[in-house]
Amino acid sequence: MTTLLKCYKPLLPFQSRKMYIAAAVNSFRYYSRSRLRARCLSTIGNSKSTVDIKVVNGEGAETELRKQQLWLHNTLTKQKELFIPKVPGKVGMYVCGVTAYDLSHIGHARVYVSFDVLYRYLNYLGYEVKYVRNFTDVDDKIIARANELGEDPIKLSRRFCEEFHQDMTYLHCLPPSVEPRVSDHMPQIIDMIQQILDNGCAYRINGDVYFSVDKFPEYGTLSGRKLEDNRAGERVAVDTRKKHPADFALWKTAKAGEPFWESPWGPGRPGWHIECSAMSAAYLGYTFDIHGGGMDLVFPHHENEIAQSCAACRESNITYWIHNGFVNIDSQKMSKSLGNFFTIRQVIDLYHPLALRLFLIGTHYRSPINYTIEQIESASDRLFYIYQALYDCQILSTQHDEASLKDSIPAETANCINKFQDEVLSSISDDLHTPVALAAMSDPLKLINDLLHTRKGKKQALRIESIAALENTIRNVLAILGLVPASYAEALHELREKALKRAKLTDDQVHQKIAERDTARKNKDYDRSDVIRKDLAAVGIALMDSPEGTTWRPAFPLALEEEQVTVP
Repeated sequence: MTTLLKCYKPLLPFQSRKMYIAAAVNSFRYYSRSRLRARCLSTIGNSKSTVDIKVVNGEGAETELRKQQLWLHNTLTKQKELFIPKVPGKVGMYVCGVTAYDLSHIGHARVYVSFDVLYRYLNYLGYEVKYVRNFTDVDDKIIARANELGEDPIKLSRRFCEEFHQDMTYLHCLPPSVEPRVSDHMPQIIDMIQQILDNGCAYRINGDVYFSVDKFPEYGTLSGRKLEDNRAGERVAVDTRKKHPADFALWKTAKAGEPFWESPWGPGRPGWHIECSAMSAAYLGYTFDIHGGGMDLVFPHHENEIAQSCAACRESNITYWIHNGFVNIDSQKMSKSLGNFFTIRQVIDLYHPLALRLFLIGTHYRSPINYTIEQIESASDRLFYIYQALYDCQILSTQHDEASLKDSIPAETANCINKFQDEVLSSISDDLHTPVALAAMSDPLKLINDLLHTRKGKKQALRIESIAALENTIRNVLAILGLVPASYAEALHELREKALKRAKLTDDQVHQKIAERDTARKNKDYDRSDVIRKDLAAVGIALMDSPEGTTWRPAFPLALEEEQVTVP
C-alpha cells in the first residue's frame, strides 16, 4: 500500500452524555458479612440471628464496581477478550444505525436494546462513554420508497428517523451522545473517498468511484471469507466495469430523479459502506474501542468499513467488533416475503414495550432469538410479577416512617442481596450474559413475597428493613437492564390494559364476570364458577381470591398452555 497522507481528527471533543443511571452506582450497596455486628433476638420458643448493616458508602461502592472486569466477544479475533479501553476511563463506541425509510422491526429492537445494555453497563462501571449511532438517510431503499409515495427522500427519511426515536423511547434505549446523518456529512465522506483515491486504493469509472479490494490484502479478516468466495451478485453489486467482482462503490454517479451532491468526480451520492467509516472517524477518530451492529453487518458492511478506514489512514484501529444474533419468528428467519415480519409498533400495540425489552434480553445477545407468542406472553407475565412485587414493597415501606427504620437487616436478607449482586455483576461482565442476571432475580423476589404474604414472613424481625433493602437492590439492577418504569403503578396499569386488549375484553366486562362468579359461588353452582374462571384464564385473565374479595391480574393464557401440551 502506498504512503498514506493524513488521518482525520474527531469533529467533537471527547465527552459523554450524563446518564440518569449514574446515580445507581452510588446506591448499589454491598452488605458486609465479615464486619457486621451480630446479635440474637430472643423470641418465645426460638431465637433468630440478625446482623447490623455496615453499608459501603457511595465512593466505596463506585470503587468496587469499577474493579469489575468486563469480557466481550470480539468478532475480529473470534474469542472473548478482556475489555481494556484505549484511553483509561473513556470509551468510544460506534453502532450502525437504521436506514430510515420505514418503521423499525423487532430485529432493529434487538440490536439497539443489546447495545443499550452495554452502554448502560459501561456507564455503570464508571466509564465516560461517547456513543455514536448514525442514521442512513441517503440510500437506494429510501429513494425507491420516496418515489412510491411522491415524497422528497430526505424529508421521508427524517420522518422515519423521528419514528425510530419514538420506538427507542418506548424501549427505554438511552439516546446516544451523537446521532450523525449521512446527508449532513457529505464533506467528510467526499474527503475520505479522495484520501482513498490518493492512496491508490480506489479507482474512477465514468463518475463512479470503486474501492479496489486487491489493494487491501487483509480483506476478509473480520468475516473469515476468502476473496475468491465473494461472487458478484451476492450482496455485492454486479458491474462488469469493476476490476474485481468484490470491488464496491464508494461514490455513485447521479441518476435522473435521485438526490445528488457535487464532488470532484461529478454529481452523485455515496455508496452505503463509506458513510460509517467517515462518520465514525469524524466523531471518534480512526482509533476507538467498540464498533457494533447486527450479525448481518459482518459482511459486507463491516468488512468493507475496515478496508476503507485502513486505506484512508494506516493508523485506523478499532479494538472490539461486537455483533448480536438474528431474530427468528416461530423458528423461521424473519422476512417480509414469508409474511412473518413484525414492526416494534405492531408488537407494543398488544404488549408493554418493556415486556418486549425483557423478552429480548432474556436470550444472550449473540445467540439467535426465537420470537413466538408464547415467549412474549411469558415475558409479559414475568414483568407483571416483578413490578407487582416491587410495587407492594413500596406501598408497605411508605406506611412506615423512614426515620423509625433500623440500619440493620437479618443475615438471611444480607446474604441474599450480596449473592444476587455478585451474580448480576459476574454475569453481565461475562459478555453481557443478561439471562443469568434475570434468573438471579428469582431468589430476592421469592424472599420479598415470603416477607409480604406468608405467615412466617410477616413475623420476621426487621421485616420492613429487609423489604426496603431488597426493593432498592432489585431496582438498581433493573436500571442497568433498562427496565425501571416511570412508576410501578403506571406500568402495572399499562400491563393490565394490554392484557385486556389481547383478551378482547374491557375491565367492566371482567368485573361483570367476577360478579357472575360470586353469585354462582353463593348459590353453590361451582361448575358455573369454574367455567367462568377457566374461560377468563384461557384468554390470559387470572382471578385472585382473597378475604377482601376477587381481583384479576394478567397471566399466561391457559389456551396457549394447553396448545403447548398437545403439540408433540
